[in-house]
Amino acid sequence: MNNPLDPEEFRRQGHMIVDFLADYYHNISNYRVLSQVEPGYLKKKLPSQAPFDPEPIETILQDIEEHIIPGITHWQSPNFFAFFPSSGSIAGFMGEMLSTGFNVIGFNWLSSPAATELESTVMDWLGQELNLPKEFLFTGHGGGVMLGTTCEGVLATLVAARDRMLRQIGKDKIRKLVVYGSDQTHCAIQKAANIAGFDPNNFRAVKTSRSSSFALLPQSLLKAVEKDLRDGLVPCYLCVTVGTTSTMAIDPVGVLCRVAKDYGMWIHVDAAYAGSACICTEFRYMINGVEYADSFSFNAHKWFLTNLDCCCLWVKDPNSLIKSLSTNPSYLHNNTSNSKQVVDYKDWQITLSRRFRALKVWLVLRSYGLSNLRNFLRSHVEMAKIFEELVKLDKRFEIVVPRNLAMVCFRVIPSVAKMANDEVNQINRKLLDSINDSGRVYMSHAVVEEIFVIRCAVGATLTDEKHVMMAWKVVQEHADAILNWYLLNYSFNQPFIS
Repeated sequence: MNNPLDPEEFRRQGHMIVDFLADYYHNISNYRVLSQVEPGYLKKKLPSQAPFDPEPIETILQDIEEHIIPGITHWQSPNFFAFFPSSGSIAGFMGEMLSTGFNVIGFNWLSSPAATELESTVMDWLGQELNLPKEFLFTGHGGGVMLGTTCEGVLATLVAARDRMLRQIGKDKIRKLVVYGSDQTHCAIQKAANIAGFDPNNFRAVKTSRSSSFALLPQSLLKAVEKDLRDGLVPCYLCVTVGTTSTMAIDPVGVLCRVAKDYGMWIHVDAAYAGSACICTEFRYMINGVEYADSFSFNAHKWFLTNLDCCCLWVKDPNSLIKSLSTNPSYLHNNTSNSKQVVDYKDWQITLSRRFRALKVWLVLRSYGLSNLRNFLRSHVEMAKIFEELVKLDKRFEIVVPRNLAMVCFRVIPSVAKMANDEVNQINRKLLDSINDSGRVYMSHAVVEEIFVIRCAVGATLTDEKHVMMAWKVVQEHADAILNWYLLNYSFNQPFIS
């Protein structure tokens, strides 16, 4: 066996893979955005056992080209408008390469001082640009940590909130603790509550409505809290969402925090997608009131040119995390940690091991600068405005909720009186399937108040105005075909059949 870390062989293969990826991005617009393979396709193409003898990188790259790329849904395509973006960049790639190349495991300060200290510095940089209160920064006795995803951040803060409340009311009262969000809150909150040992019946998905653009209203939260108190339960945790997955609804942070604070709840502000935009002064209003919260997070890997994965979480009271998540076996004891002068990030997260994520965020910030990052975010918002206006000009369509940032929620409504909502939903579902099956663009959907909504989320790094215009043209072409068929075949006694 040759040296697995031979520098010259690494150089040779590294150049080949960089060239391979450069060609991939050069040609990415030519790929069908949504993969069209059938389940189990790859098992039919690969050998049933691992190779006994080594194979050259040339052969492996050929198999990637022939077998793997057809099974990829191309998230970095300029024609990707589904879910939320996962924006990559050269700086993000290079930072990831450096992190992987160094391959350090920065669980405590001593295991790699640079990993901890760069992360602490960059988290304060970001916090300052988001105009977070000083209490969230290391300079104000709070602090930030880079985790994998929002799911991890929510679980970590839920555990801290649970333990903080149980220290007040007794450890045997865990089944009385209640977690609150809205019916638009990400499902990760309920999953985290289940993992953290909360009673599954004590998760409150407080109802929202289209009339409030699906934002959680303080009076609705207060009503739910007061009922739980009458039932002898204990409010523990509130997740306020700035940019919900379904419709980009923005919960009113300040007023919700004031309600929750009256009952001693831990308040987490989840701005997974929208948080990036808050470095722009005109969008910072979305998190007004965050000063009343206990924790705040956003995903740099969504809309901040930072490759997956990187969730940035800030807390006012790091000791709350440390009390719940610390582990101190003898083999990790060291004089530096014992001095209490350093951060040991292993005690701020669920896992022990951790990656050197700060490198890629540092490279992104330094390579592009805040001015270019702000222009990048603003350009996508402007493109979404263009798409929104195009939808409004076509009277067959409606905007289901007002646009926020760079996501447009819309649907087609056939011009036939007395059509049942189920039939309208069926037509829109067929329209979305037809759009995505074309391979030219990829959009996703949501269902709110029993309305099937098509979501167009602008945010891929390579997307520009021509791609947005093309996406609308694809929507119109497929709507023409479906509505023409529908008008020819529909009768009030014969519902539309997909």
